[in-house]
Amino acid sequence: MNIKSIIILIVFVSFVLGLRAQERYQVSQGVISFYSSAPLEDIYAVNNKVRSLIDLSTLEFAFVVPIPGFEFRKALMKTHFNERYLESDKYPNATFTGKLIGESVTEKSGMKKIVAEGEIKIHGVAKMMAIPATIIFEDDKLIVESEFILKPKDFKIKIPRILIKNIAEEVLVKVNLVYELE
Repeated sequence: MNIKSIIILIVFVSFVLGLRAQERYQVSQGVISFYSSAPLEDIYAVNNKVRSLIDLSTLEFAFVVPIPGFEFRKALMKTHFNERYLESDKYPNATFTGKLIGESVTEKSGMKKIVAEGEIKIHGVAKMMAIPATIIFEDDKLIVESEFILKPKDFKIKIPRILIKNIAEEVLVKVNLVYELE
């Protein structure tokens, strides 16, 4: 191979890799929250420490949510959440990895209804899930919004019988994340 061919190959590979890099989005800001409504007490927590990547060229995504990052209105709620229920010393992160399915997400304009399908791992327990979401393309940003239900028992999160009226069997999770090109 002569020098001219090598230079053309390097330029081509650089161009292709540059295009691929333009397909990866990383969270720049966002919130994941959950709400549990029970007869004796409502529980609400917010986490803005989520990390996530979406690769539109492969439609793959990954989320990492640090469990100790959830903030509650009462300090004691946070302590119980981390120490008694989620055991964040043993299981410090919740993860969600998989693929985006649905409308042509590669067309980077407008609003798209999609499904994020993959494995959620919480409290050391993995579960396959299909979660509906909306993706909005706005300038160079990608906005992801979703609401879905999780059940603590699906992830072997034990709730003492004495507290069964304090903690709901189903928890509403809301996701609102803004991504920028990596």
